[in-house]
Amino acid sequence: MAPLVSVLLPYRQAEATIEEALESVLAERAVDLEVVAVDDGSTDGGPARVARVAQRDRRVLQIATGGVGIARALSRAAEAARGELLARMDGDDISVGERLARQAETLLRDPRLGVVGARVEAFAAGPIGEGMLRYVDWLNSIVTPEDHAREMFVESPLCHPSVTLRRSALEQVGGFREVPWAEDYDLWLRLDAAGARMAKLPELGLRWRHREGRATFADPRYAIARFLEAKAHYLARKLGPARPVAVWGAGKTGRRLARALARNGVTPARFVDIDPRKIGRIAQGAPIVDPSRLERGAETLVVAVGARGARALIRGHLAARGFVEGSDYVCAS
Repeated sequence: MAPLVSVLLPYRQAEATIEEALESVLAERAVDLEVVAVDDGSTDGGPARVARVAQRDRRVLQIATGGVGIARALSRAAEAARGELLARMDGDDISVGERLARQAETLLRDPRLGVVGARVEAFAAGPIGEGMLRYVDWLNSIVTPEDHAREMFVESPLCHPSVTLRRSALEQVGGFREVPWAEDYDLWLRLDAAGARMAKLPELGLRWRHREGRATFADPRYAIARFLEAKAHYLARKLGPARPVAVWGAGKTGRRLARALARNGVTPARFVDIDPRKIGRIAQGAPIVDPSRLERGAETLVVAVGARGARALIRGHLAARGFVEGSDYVCAS
């Protein structure tokens, strides 16, 4: 009989951590599971360690790709997996508690959900940067489907190795894909565009290890510029031609997003800013106006201001004037 959950675990050069990662998943007994461990081009002792675990636990299936990259490795894992639900795990992280059982229970209870993540804890051998700590705090603050939909274009709202998703939802949007930007963010954006709902367990489900050389820091597809391109690609489709578009933010963040949107066929008609030095000027051929000029229903507003705390202030201002997030405006920074 096929297990309910198949854990897709690609790894490369993970000799020091792979056994701990595997054991943290295999410790779960409240849900029927298998682990598809994909050696994606390791040259260290990681595959031998996986083999030792597989010898004593038949729930571990071993695959080797020769080194094809994470998206293709995940595709191979999904093809070999037998479960209705596909969970993710990396070879250097630690699954906590009964997160797979809880995620499976949540998905089975609500057929509208396509993905369920978990709150995470970042850890490393040395100090973790302030930016990453802020990101994890933000990530953990997003729990409900409404939270995830609202924050989708701000940043990637799910930690990839912490999720469990329906196979049917993954297949509906074309599976894992190789793209010029982060493959996980691309997947969330595709699922969001397809109407899939996402949620997160309100408890800790993964200890997320950060180390030198991790793709999050080393792979150019995870660079800020690539995230911007991903946002613009999908946001342009979401905005469409129905109404003109205005960008709140005539600073660096707003101008960069406006240029990216224009490359995807959506040219903002104007910018909005509170800086009196900018109001009345022209940016990228569009006028810069103050917020008092905004009129609900006249255009779709994209909020793109990089200053810390600005997003909350702008949301408060727009809510006070009756603007509805998701229909009148979307936050993208």
